[in-house]
Amino acid sequence: MIDITLDNFQTELVEASMTTPVLLDIWAEWCGPCKQLGPVLEKLEVEYGGRFILAKLDADKVPQISSQLSQMFGVRSIPFCVLFSGGQPVDGFVGALPAAQVREFLDKHVPGADELEAQQEEEAAQETLAEGDTDGALERLQHAVATDPANDDARFDYVKLLLQLGRTDDAKVAFAPVIDRRALVQRFDALQRWMDAIDAAGDAPDTAAFDAKIAANKRDFEARFGRAQALMARQQWTEAMDELLEILMRDKAWNEDLARKTYIAVLDIIEPPKPKVAEGQIPPDDPTVASYRRRLSSVILS
Repeated sequence: MIDITLDNFQTELVEASMTTPVLLDIWAEWCGPCKQLGPVLEKLEVEYGGRFILAKLDADKVPQISSQLSQMFGVRSIPFCVLFSGGQPVDGFVGALPAAQVREFLDKHVPGADELEAQQEEEAAQETLAEGDTDGALERLQHAVATDPANDDARFDYVKLLLQLGRTDDAKVAFAPVIDRRALVQRFDALQRWMDAIDAAGDAPDTAAFDAKIAANKRDFEARFGRAQALMARQQWTEAMDELLEILMRDKAWNEDLARKTYIAVLDIIEPPKPKVAEGQIPPDDPTVASYRRRLSSVILS
C-alpha cells in the first residue's frame, strides 16, 4: 500500500499503472465508511498477490488531486476509488462496497492469475533467449501458452522459435488453435506465410531452378516468388525481401498483393521485441526493419 502525495503522484500512480493497475482509495480521517472500506481493500491487495497495487490518498491533505478526480467522474462523496491503468484513470466506484462487489469491480480490469503468470513467463523467455538459452526460452514460452492460451504474444513467440529451430510439425500443432484468427491478427498471418514457404520449399530449399527461370525472364514473378519462399524457408530474410521488392518494382499488385503481403509478413517475423525504455521515451526501431520498411514505402509510393 502506498500513500499518494503531490510529490509521488506521477511516479507511484501514473507511471506505476503503466505496468500494473493501481487502485487509488480517496479517503479522509473523519469519514466512517472510509474506515470500513480500507481494511477490505488491504485484504484484497494481499489476496490478489501483486495483480494490482493499492494506493491511498487523503482528500484533506491532497485536495488538488482528489478534487480533480471527483470532477472528472462527477463524484461528490468519499470513499471514492479510482482505478488507474496504462497511466490513465479508467474506472471508479463510490462508497464502502462489500468485498464481493469490489472483487467484481477489480476483475473487470485486473489480469487473472493465469494471465499474469503467462505474461511474466513470456517476458522471462525473451530475457532467457537474449542470454542464448534457447531450450530455456522454449520451455518458458510453452508454459506461458499452456497457462494462458489467449496470450497472443506468447503464442507468436513460441511458434516463431519452433520454426527457427526447424521444428515445423511442432510449430503447426502449436499454431492450430489460432489458425482461424490469422485474418484478424497480422502476426499470426505472418507465421502462416512462413509455414507456407517452408512447405513450398520442401526439405532441401534451393534457388537454382528459380535462378535459371529468372535469368531467362526477369518478369517471371512465379519464379521470383518461389525463390523468395525458398529464402524464407532458409531464414535468409533480407534476401527474401530483396526478391519480393523485385516483384513489387515491376508489378505492385501482382497476384492480389501477394508479394507485398509476404514482405510485410517477413517484417513482422524479424522485428525483435521492443526494448524497455523510460516513461515518455520511444523505443528505438530495429535498423534492419526500419530500413526495409522505408524501402517498401518508397516502392509502393513511386
